[in-house]
Amino acid sequence: MSRAARLPHRERHPPIMNVRRSAAVLAAVAVIGAATPAAADPSPSPSQAFPSALYGDKDPKFDGVWRQSLALLAQDTVGVRPAPKSVEWLARQQCADGGFAAYRADPTAACDAKTMLDTNATSAAVQALAALGGHDSVTGKAVGWLKSVQNKDGGWGYAPGGASDTNSTSVVIGALTAVGEKPEQVEKDGRSPYDALLKLSLGCDGDGAGAFAFQPDKKGELAANADATAAGVLGSLGKGMVVKPGKKSGPACAKPGTPEQAASNGAGYLVSALTKDDGHLTSALAGSDPQPDYGNTADAVVALAARGETAQAGKSLRWLEKNSATWAAQSGPAAYAQLIFAAHATGANPRDFGGADLVKQLNATGPAPRTTAKAETAEEKSDSGSDFFGVWWYVGVCLVAGAGIGFLFSGGRRKKQQP
Repeated sequence: MSRAARLPHRERHPPIMNVRRSAAVLAAVAVIGAATPAAADPSPSPSQAFPSALYGDKDPKFDGVWRQSLALLAQDTVGVRPAPKSVEWLARQQCADGGFAAYRADPTAACDAKTMLDTNATSAAVQALAALGGHDSVTGKAVGWLKSVQNKDGGWGYAPGGASDTNSTSVVIGALTAVGEKPEQVEKDGRSPYDALLKLSLGCDGDGAGAFAFQPDKKGELAANADATAAGVLGSLGKGMVVKPGKKSGPACAKPGTPEQAASNGAGYLVSALTKDDGHLTSALAGSDPQPDYGNTADAVVALAARGETAQAGKSLRWLEKNSATWAAQSGPAAYAQLIFAAHATGANPRDFGGADLVKQLNATGPAPRTTAKAETAEEKSDSGSDFFGVWWYVGVCLVAGAGIGFLFSGGRRKKQQP
């Protein structure tokens, strides 16, 4: 889902060995009574515009949690272990009631009535943290909050109490699925998220046949929306942002009486829209000519792949390989993540995307990741018997530093590696 296109309307465990080692180091230092300096605070200095743990260098006011979630989820999808401080930053953005705002500059300050909680940011954070693992309490509280603000029609709006829309309802479905919930069983007044999506699905006649609308207009009429349709297809299939190629089934277009049929209808609409414009979607601001919409095209590729429309998904991916580089560089981490999701959904290699390495480009927008998951596992095994030695070696270093030698040792800490 291309959040940037819709603003302002919507905007693995941390290594257990390292945690254990840190605790042991502190205990050992206390035993011998050595005075050591306080650990460096990972938060930015006053001169830094944004937190050092955050991906991207643009103002995070409207999309900080969203882009961080997509960046971390994309890294996990390709086997990259994100920097722990970036994962921790995301988890600390949560308010006490479980919801997330688009961005909180000071996560130590309690959320209050003025904090604008956001179903999209909350759902994206759930999908990322669930994939990374080790944050069940955070994701559990977040899902609890999402359930508490479900609308009577079964759906969700961008903000609590807002009218249900296809995009928000679909990204919440992705969050529910990510934590093992069955969306059809998450009901309000007897209506599930799928009921809400079916009400936002157009029939097979007239303009926009098969599409999803974002929301009904003031007259209650539905208008086709390509961005909403890409989201609606995924939501109707019970999928999140990361998918594998699915299987095509059912008629091309029929009365959307089931979520599966609504997804089929929506996929048919996307195929038609993409075919008209040489494999990509377009968008236009008032008074301007239509321009290629790279983000929504990437989302459409994911949706089509999930629905089994692999031929068109592949064609549109190849268009993105040829044309999306400038857009991604200007847009930042969320854009690279969307392209990685599209490549993953179609079985393409995100490390050779039209000659570019999307993973390397994404990693460069924030803190260097620790290592690949595979390498991390091997390294943890090799280190498993060396904790005791590593702890007391580190204590010795602390004592030497306290004596004023002033050397900086890396010791038992792993070097950061580019995947």
